[in-house]
Amino acid sequence: MKKLLVVLVVALVGCGGSEATTPKRAPTAVARSCTTSGLAVWLGVGEGGAAAGSTYYPLEFTNTSNHRCRLFGFPGVSAVAGRQLGSPAERNRAHPTYRVSLQPGATAHTIVQIVDVANFPAAKCKPAGASGLRVYPPGQFAAAEIPFSFRACSAKGPVFLSVEPIRPGVGIPGSGG
Repeated sequence: MKKLLVVLVVALVGCGGSEATTPKRAPTAVARSCTTSGLAVWLGVGEGGAAAGSTYYPLEFTNTSNHRCRLFGFPGVSAVAGRQLGSPAERNRAHPTYRVSLQPGATAHTIVQIVDVANFPAAKCKPAGASGLRVYPPGQFAAAEIPFSFRACSAKGPVFLSVEPIRPGVGIPGSGG
């Protein structure tokens, strides 16, 4: 009988018998970071917004996965023509950062500023034709490439690209936000 009681206690403990009598809340689902493979990254070219020798474009991130994910901070952005041209985009820290949660199919955006490279001395800039933008979503090490032709500096140094932090919602071309 004593042996049977020990086996019964071990069986109850092993099956989690005490947990069945204690009500517990289900853990809240924490959204994981959006991965490059779970995002469609695209440039809202439309008319673009121009000011003081620069053009501003919304850079869109649409969640194509089947789960909620989050974005926070700045994407990495560079001009490319088979290889990276010049320096990567500078982070414009004049704007607040947001923790953006994206349901499947939802979109967040940032603003990319492209400076007219004619504003730089040709010898320091070494103007070249870019064929696109290479974009690393925040916290990711895999990039998406967006076909887009524009003039870029091929020399490192001149800051001809800048990027703002990720914001909720779709950006509107020409609105600067």
